[in-house]
Amino acid sequence: MKADLRGGAAHGVAMAGPSKPSDRASIRRTNLGLVLRLLRDSGPRSRARIASDTGLPRPTITGLISELVELGLVREGASERDGSVGRPSQAVEIDGRTICGIGLEINVDYLAVVALNLRGDVTFTRRIAVDVRSAGSEAVLDSAATLIREAAAAVQAVGARVVGAALAAPGNVDITTGRVAFASNIDWRDVAAVDGLRRRLGREAPPLRLENDAKLGAIAEYLVASASDIHDLIYITGETGVGGGIISGGQLMRGARGFAGEIGHMPLAPGGRPCACGRVGCWETMVGLGALLRHAAPDHDDPVHDPSLDVESRLADLRRRADDGDPRILEALALIADDLALGVALLVDVLNPRAVVLGGYFAVFADYLLPSVREGVARRVMAPDCGGCEVLPSTLGFTAPARGGAYLALDSVYQDPSATA
Repeated sequence: MKADLRGGAAHGVAMAGPSKPSDRASIRRTNLGLVLRLLRDSGPRSRARIASDTGLPRPTITGLISELVELGLVREGASERDGSVGRPSQAVEIDGRTICGIGLEINVDYLAVVALNLRGDVTFTRRIAVDVRSAGSEAVLDSAATLIREAAAAVQAVGARVVGAALAAPGNVDITTGRVAFASNIDWRDVAAVDGLRRRLGREAPPLRLENDAKLGAIAEYLVASASDIHDLIYITGETGVGGGIISGGQLMRGARGFAGEIGHMPLAPGGRPCACGRVGCWETMVGLGALLRHAAPDHDDPVHDPSLDVESRLADLRRRADDGDPRILEALALIADDLALGVALLVDVLNPRAVVLGGYFAVFADYLLPSVREGVARRVMAPDCGGCEVLPSTLGFTAPARGGAYLALDSVYQDPSATA
């Protein structure tokens, strides 16, 4: 994967010529971020390769690397041969073990938090079962603030510090004001989520951001998929709400006003079941977690319907039943797979991604769902060979949105590494 050089060497920023000291400082910040993002996206490499990839002179790269080492953001790694004669050079790699970002997801029946350092290592993670719709936004934000405090304390306990936190919320969110405009599945309307968290955390509050959960899940999945040279993908949440995050050419697709990805509300079943959004026959009524539970466990006293129990424990119960050959669950999964293939095929026809990544509960039942989904998509997609698209299970499962939030919280480091000093 080549580095994204927009705003960097590709536009000649480093070759701007004589400038005022403030301009030189801005140029250096830009180039520090450029090098750090290259190492994040492309992996360890020698100074010579960094110079080649960025177009910056070798002496400039030497100075930038020295500064990033002093900041604790990169370190010398294993030796690497770059094709030249002589001793191999040492590769430079991301370090940043003392810098963490926190991601917190609000979902229909749980809150999840994760703290990641700059290397992507998990410093802290926790998920609690919460009936978010019944609890109400104020109680949920109380619990969210508590989880952020716990994560921050765990980060500090290992000698690291938090540079930011990001909230992953379902539905339509306004990232500029930090408000959840409308999230039908949790019944939130115009909730000032960021201000609410900031007020609860007080002076302890790190810089806070808000983003749609599916978009953050897509970011986390893309950082995994890009290692396999996949730069166009759709991430589909497999939860009560079915949302989508779209990566095109390595960039998150937001749309004109940031609402791109509401794929769960495609009306694919005319005359079907009513949806929480007020429409009828939305795709998420066919393939969301509620649909699986409805088909697989029609008895509402079945523990798998209890929102006070952790979602993964409930799914593990269903998984055991499927493995034991429970015909009702196997029939439910077959039905879900067919309806899932219908929607995925439409998305592939419209967007022609390199991959569709199935998250949430879809990943839990991947071996049951994928063969039928892949066959159904191949049968429905107009382009030959599915237009080059693969349908893949998530490797992150339910952690993807919170992880994406942690990565978003760390983004400020990549934009201005010198600010971490």
